[in-house]
Amino acid sequence: MNDKKVLIDTSIWIDYFKNKSPILSEKVDKILSEDEVYVPKIVIAELIQGAKSEKEISIIEDFIDAFNIIDQKEDSWLKAGKLSYNLKKKGETINLIDCYIAVIAQEHNCQIFTLDKHFKEIQKVTKIHFL
Repeated sequence: MNDKKVLIDTSIWIDYFKNKSPILSEKVDKILSEDEVYVPKIVIAELIQGAKSEKEISIIEDFIDAFNIIDQKEDSWLKAGKLSYNLKKKGETINLIDCYIAVIAQEHNCQIFTLDKHFKEIQKVTKIHFL
């Protein structure tokens, strides 16, 4: 196992669970076997929000136990708000949840694995790393 800490974003999990891309699924499987996987509580909430059945919710709840579930620090939301503000000053409107996930990744020294293009815009104003 590597020392790499990877925060897997909602967009990846959705594609992975729906098995939309065999290449993506292989990459996730490799990360799951080789790296430390971190999942913010907000990502769990987004997955449950998008569930189509009680069975899917049950699968998500079981899946939680397999990973390092991370949450905010005392000033995480403040940092996310400031990040959103700084992006807005540059003409970029990025949803607050993505800003929050970027902050959480920074706080836990995680690389972000995502399909969400908003994170490239976030990277223009703050230091985040991608897998």
